[in-house]
Amino acid sequence: MSSGIHKLDYKTPIGVLEITGTEEAICSIMFEEREEIENLMQDDTPKVLALCWKQLDEYFKGERSEFTFPYTFEGTVFQQSVWNALKEIPYAETGSYKDIAVSIGNEKAIRAVGSANGRNRLTIVIPCHRIIGSNGTLTGYAGGLWRKEWLLNHERTFNKK
Repeated sequence: MSSGIHKLDYKTPIGVLEITGTEEAICSIMFEEREEIENLMQDDTPKVLALCWKQLDEYFKGERSEFTFPYTFEGTVFQQSVWNALKEIPYAETGSYKDIAVSIGNEKAIRAVGSANGRNRLTIVIPCHRIIGSNGTLTGYAGGLWRKEWLLNHERTFNKK
């Protein structure tokens, strides 16, 4: 692999996740609408991508509820505040757009929170799948509502509390 951006695929029970990053940090983890693995682990795969792959594997096996590999996200100050607030939703629990808006001190920004949530490029790690409607129903998820439902059920199954 050359320097710059590297890619590595992880095959989950609900589809392929494409991990993208540099030598220093992960910048994207997104579901791809394809069945095949295109980006395999190589001898020169950056350590941070291999660590991310390993931690995702542990998550899907029910052995990990938090991630410790380095990652970065680019967005507006508002988007970053939303993404940081999403990280505060505990494993196997849920919150709403309103909860996030209140937690960042802008309770009227519910729609903007939803928009920022939809721009999250670090699926699972920044747990936007834990956001549900105020009435308890599943709301939009870039990976599809069926994946969101699967992830929530997965976390409830392995919740060690």
